[in-house]
Amino acid sequence: MTRRLYYDDSYLRGFRAEAVSVEGRRLYLDATAFYPSSGGQPFDRGTINGVAVADVVEEDDGRVAHVVEGEVAPGPVECVVDWGRRFDHMQQHTGQHILSAVFVERFGMPTLSFHMGAEVSTIELGTQALTAEQVVEAERRVNEVIHEGRAVTVSYHDAGDDLGLRKASERTGTLRVVSIAELDRSACGGTHVRNTAEVGAVLLRKLDKVRGNARVEFVCGARAVRRARADYDTLSRAARVFSSPVDDVDGLVAAQAQRLMAAEKELKRLNAEAAQREGRERFAAAGRNERGWAVEVRRTAGAMGEEHRLRAGAFAEMGAGVWVELFAGAGAGAVLIAASAATGMNAGAVLKPLLAAAGGRGGGSAALAQGSVPEAGLEGLEAELRRLLA
Repeated sequence: MTRRLYYDDSYLRGFRAEAVSVEGRRLYLDATAFYPSSGGQPFDRGTINGVAVADVVEEDDGRVAHVVEGEVAPGPVECVVDWGRRFDHMQQHTGQHILSAVFVERFGMPTLSFHMGAEVSTIELGTQALTAEQVVEAERRVNEVIHEGRAVTVSYHDAGDDLGLRKASERTGTLRVVSIAELDRSACGGTHVRNTAEVGAVLLRKLDKVRGNARVEFVCGARAVRRARADYDTLSRAARVFSSPVDDVDGLVAAQAQRLMAAEKELKRLNAEAAQREGRERFAAAGRNERGWAVEVRRTAGAMGEEHRLRAGAFAEMGAGVWVELFAGAGAGAVLIAASAATGMNAGAVLKPLLAAAGGRGGGSAALAQGSVPEAGLEGLEAELRRLLA
């Protein structure tokens, strides 16, 4: 069992300990201030006798394994915790406690899980509905608590006592309880600041749905400042593009999006007209087979799109004719057939068995059919269609 120094002093940056066991790259100390990954909080980094700590792992027997990047001999060791990483984790974890408590206080929404990432953290809330207005209110209230500078304290209690915890603990024996004055009491083994003011600020960001619950992304402290600066820089670059003040960017972007949608709609209409016109022109120029049908068989590189179907349909509408287009690219193939009613040919009935024979699948109506096929099967499929349409 490793004695956890961070339980009583999260601000401990350096300490001396005894390396009681070395198993390969795993080093075991009699006491440690290095936090192992647990409860959604990542492990601490730092050095032991100048050797970098690559990971800190909590083992089932209560020991803490320090995975080091070099050799450390058993005996007395000097340890240094990476303070920048540790304090960042303290800000994020305390910010999470405040945020989770506020969601209960304001909306009765419990926190189901917490994850602290390298850039952002998330909590999953036990609710199917979380509005943007509720997110804004929660953020306002969280930062109000932070600016009040409330005390954050650690105490130890018997798990059987009535502790008034925000979330009941399933642990037995002694519980470590982290309290935020007049707001929250939670069983927690993580590292925390001493005062909510040290969290600095909490910024709520993306809102997602996961497993039928709401997931909220947030950043605290220095992360919030960096994120706000990055967001402002992005807005400033957009403002320069529009030659406008930053505050006008949202309206300009919305207007530009509307114009883009209108332009895309018009482009789609023009492309459809061009495809249909080409189909009619190709009918006039196409060769005729022995039955007098206009027949067009072509190869196209790339994927099939709506313009291809429009072109084929326009071709077949001009009179007795059949359009065949085969598509190849990235190992996958496709085929499109359009047949006019005047030919008496059923495109779907013709194509389906040919696709099956070539290892593909598909079908369609008498007028228009399509399917997919391995690219290697296109050669034989094309040859059989040319034979049928001769």
